[in-house]
Amino acid sequence: MSILHETYTLSNGVEIPKLGLGTWFIDDADAAQAVRDAVGIGYRNIDTAQAYGNERGVGEGVRSSGVAREELFVSTKLAAEIKDYDEAATAIDDSLRTLGLDYVDLLLIHSPQPWDDFRGGDYAEGNRAAWRAMEEAHEAGKVRAIGVSNFLQKDLENLLAGATVVPHVNQILVHAGNTPSELISSCESQGILVEAYSPIAHGEILDNEAVAGIARKYGVSVPQLCIRYTLQLGAVSLPKTANPEHMRSNAQVDFEIAAEDMETLRTLDERDYGDSSAFPVYSDQ
Repeated sequence: MSILHETYTLSNGVEIPKLGLGTWFIDDADAAQAVRDAVGIGYRNIDTAQAYGNERGVGEGVRSSGVAREELFVSTKLAAEIKDYDEAATAIDDSLRTLGLDYVDLLLIHSPQPWDDFRGGDYAEGNRAAWRAMEEAHEAGKVRAIGVSNFLQKDLENLLAGATVVPHVNQILVHAGNTPSELISSCESQGILVEAYSPIAHGEILDNEAVAGIARKYGVSVPQLCIRYTLQLGAVSLPKTANPEHMRSNAQVDFEIAAEDMETLRTLDERDYGDSSAFPVYSDQ
């Protein structure tokens, strides 16, 4: 069975496809076609965010994909700067309007801190306020599942202190060369599914000879190896591309990485993101 037909089951019983399409850096004008291409290839999991500025295009792509809405899993994220109940409630409705959808399958808090203070101050109260709005949206059927992104264990603990719903998902940076094993294990123990964004390290891992050597061993590309690695960790994998050929290639991961190679990839330390280090999620590593 193709990976595009495989799913995980969230703690509330909602099924989520194991492989998704990330849309960071895909322009709004190009997003609809990227989504249509992905859905045509067989993708059913589409990930966007308010901060990406392409919700309109993603929504258009979903609506014009030719596939029934209930067969697609659409995620978006509250802007990292929203740390207030009223702002969060308004933003949720704004996202639904921008997407042109009656509901989203997954809504995340994009970051525990605003981007200009990433890993900085204490925003626990603001996150709990935003979470209350998300819990209400979940109860109202506007959202099928709710979660967080870029949350460390302490951030999760702060959120859970006032939560009635445990996050269904934590979307974090995971790739060969950056495997936060303790955080992944902690999430698993709490019934929180991990989603791996940038599974190909924003492209930088392509130049790693050790990873390339393992890929050659399996007769696959480096991106295919890296995507398979995150899947074998038990995570959803969210490679980003607007290129249909890359979409097809990224889904050709029907092979098994041996335990010793998994361990090599798990212990690899490769966090040089080049020019991308200007982004908070990479500069913190």
